[in-house]
Amino acid sequence: MSDLNQALVDIRAIRRQMAEATEFRGYGPLTLFGTAVAALVAGAAQACWLPDPASDPVKYVTLWLATAVVSAGLIAMQALTRANRLHSGMADEMLRMAVAQFLPAAFLGVILPFVLLRFAASALWLLPGLWQIIFGLGVFASSRCLPRAMYVAGGWFLMTGLICIALGDARAVAPAAMAIPYAVGMSLVAAIHHLSAKKAEADGEEER
Repeated sequence: MSDLNQALVDIRAIRRQMAEATEFRGYGPLTLFGTAVAALVAGAAQACWLPDPASDPVKYVTLWLATAVVSAGLIAMQALTRANRLHSGMADEMLRMAVAQFLPAAFLGVILPFVLLRFAASALWLLPGLWQIIFGLGVFASSRCLPRAMYVAGGWFLMTGLICIALGDARAVAPAAMAIPYAVGMSLVAAIHHLSAKKAEADGEEER
């Protein structure tokens, strides 16, 4: 029985190593681009109904968290179907790895606004910049199993987050401060995945 257990452990280790060396293709470019559109819609909604977030920070946080949750849900649902189709027997390991790499950033991004609202409501203007920096770090953490060009997207979010913090006033919570960085950033992420998929298809045709 010990030999069997050791064999199972070895198999899991091999699968993990294979997953780490394989590019995760579960993220669909169209869905990723859809989240860019969602950011623009949320920005327009804020401009119409909440031009002064400082007057109602709870609504501001609710709007952007809801947008993030909906976007993440759409990405997750498609990732499940795409991973099973494109990675077949490795799908579970690939999904587990992708989630584990981005999960710390996602968890921090959800918890942070509640901490600010509870203990430092006057510092709400920091939230958009911190959100973007956290997201950028999550992209960097996930880049090990994504196309190398994804580092560019991670750098974009770090840069825009720092710019938001550098504004240092109410301009940091203006609709454009969230809508434009995420719309451009997620469009870039979608384009990188699309080009990577095209390259993989071309390489597969050359091999045949």
